[in-house]
Amino acid sequence: MKNIVKQFAVPLVILLVFIGLAFLVPDIARNSAAIFWNYFKEMILIMPPVFVLMGLMEVWVPKNKIQEWLGSGSGLKGALIAFGLGTLPTGSLYVAFPIAASLIEKGASVSNIVLFLGSWAALKVPQLLVEIQFMGLAFAAWRFVLTLGALTITGLIMQRIISTKKKKA
Repeated sequence: MKNIVKQFAVPLVILLVFIGLAFLVPDIARNSAAIFWNYFKEMILIMPPVFVLMGLMEVWVPKNKIQEWLGSGSGLKGALIAFGLGTLPTGSLYVAFPIAASLIEKGASVSNIVLFLGSWAALKVPQLLVEIQFMGLAFAAWRFVLTLGALTITGLIMQRIISTKKKKA
């Protein structure tokens, strides 16, 4: 029983806070429930296709190909693939996390995963087109280049930190 409580501690605390809000501040509880329900519906509609896609990727793309394309020795080619995979799709970032976890399990490097997730979050092509329309080409280009540079540096730093910790362990 203690293991179950430990495993679900965060959701239980959230539930208790929500119950407390329902008694103390019903308006906030109603708004919170509406927001929760909207996100829940979105997750229910989006996540099953993501899991199907991940299952197909597990079957169709062999582990050695992921290691070759996105692994530690993939270099610039791996970074470009990770960048391309991150910039093309539309959708929320939480869709990218299961995909990233699957790629890591198959041997993708941490730096390429950081680049993939960062590109998904900040460098999507549709987002860039809207940004050009509202902010102008110069602003969009500078933001794109600076964000890509920051993601690349962050990925390399994360790779270095994690590989150092693995060597110590």
